[in-house]
Amino acid sequence: MSGLRKAAVLLVAVGEDLAKEILRALPEVDVQRLTEELAELKGIPPELSAEILEEFWQLLETQHVMVHGGLDYAARLLQDTFGKQRADDLLMLVRRAQEASQGNLAKLQKTDPQQLGKLLDSEHPQTIALVLAHLDPRRASLVLDNLSEEHKVVSIRRLAEMRQFSPEMAQKVALILHRRLENVGDTKRKSYSGFKAVADLLNRVNAEEAKRILEEIEEGQPELALNIRNLMFTFEDLVTVPSATIREIVSGVDKRQLALALRGANEELRAQVFKAMSSRAVEMLKEDMEVLGPVRSREVAAAQQEILNLARRLEAEGKVILKMETGDEMMA
Repeated sequence: MSGLRKAAVLLVAVGEDLAKEILRALPEVDVQRLTEELAELKGIPPELSAEILEEFWQLLETQHVMVHGGLDYAARLLQDTFGKQRADDLLMLVRRAQEASQGNLAKLQKTDPQQLGKLLDSEHPQTIALVLAHLDPRRASLVLDNLSEEHKVVSIRRLAEMRQFSPEMAQKVALILHRRLENVGDTKRKSYSGFKAVADLLNRVNAEEAKRILEEIEEGQPELALNIRNLMFTFEDLVTVPSATIREIVSGVDKRQLALALRGANEELRAQVFKAMSSRAVEMLKEDMEVLGPVRSREVAAAQQEILNLARRLEAEGKVILKMETGDEMMA
């Protein structure tokens, strides 16, 4: 019987209330797999339920002994209790479960960013990038702050270039890091958007620091830097900029391009643009949007990109402000 089937039988055996608590503590992917397995269960003989409950209890006891008495002590005790073969099986199952738990990179979310940054600073940049990819942008930015200047730039570059990662490699990296942190105090490849992760991360880093990192990347890989910049401020982000900025941008945009771009915008952004224009100009723009008829999504995306390019040029010239820094406010 597979481990998944045993887990499903165990959930039935412990009762609905306890099963709910167990499911709440599991990752979503495991809940889905268990749900599918539960749906396939037919009748469960009482002796099978008792056998699996007994095995589960043995595993719990084995883990308890390993944690509090050490591996050698656990091996001796289990051999005396269950015999060598059963003891070896139990120890192997518990070790696998512990490694799977320790090997989850997502658990690094709970690690102190300063401690994690200092630990990662001695690692290969690709390893650093892999860890940053598994952290939320806020925590990743804190980890980045604790890296050396040398590693900040090269790790960001590796993260931006990352297109896929091996879950097995991620598991091994996480296990090694988990063990080092303790000392200090599916087989397919998955897709990964490095540019987006870097953009989210740099949006949360000090503006000067982000600028310096991007400029260093730009010197050697201008296209890579451009792709990151393109995601650091999106067309929909225009809803967050001051009205004066909107007016400056709109005044320099071809009206058909603006109508095309707004066809793919949400209502909040449209309202923000309309608010920055005269009533007559708004009427004309709405008419232009109506007469466009059906448009291709790539045309809308191209129009939005053109407007973003203009916005960035105006920002570089100091004519507009696109991103407000935390704590900043506009002064009259």
